[in-house]
Amino acid sequence: QVQLVESGGGLVQSGGSLRLSCAASGSMVGIYAMDWYRQAPGKQRDLIASITTEGRTLYTDSVKGRFTISRDPTENKMYLQMNGLFPEDTAVYYCHAARLRAGKIDSYWGQGTQVTVSS
Repeated sequence: QVQLVESGGGLVQSGGSLRLSCAASGSMVGIYAMDWYRQAPGKQRDLIASITTEGRTLYTDSVKGRFTISRDPTENKMYLQMNGLFPEDTAVYYCHAARLRAGKIDSYWGQGTQVTVSS
């Protein structure tokens, strides 16, 4: 099992910045990627950024150039630096980890952290 705990959310004005953290505990064996998702009110949960154990990163177009995902494997932490925030970035942000085991993918989720961007 992997436990994920997000922190760093809050209220920020448009154009501002926040840094989200995700602390992972438990066995990280087999974890091949960690991601940030977000879910706005009334909308589905969407993948916005991923980082693999090799350090490869992917971003959805709406955050590319503004958000940066990073990982510190020595401390089992992942981060999301968010700059140039817009009101449409308002959402609950979730940390996710994926483990490949015996040909199946196990998913682990944090409880989420609220990010609110005021105009």
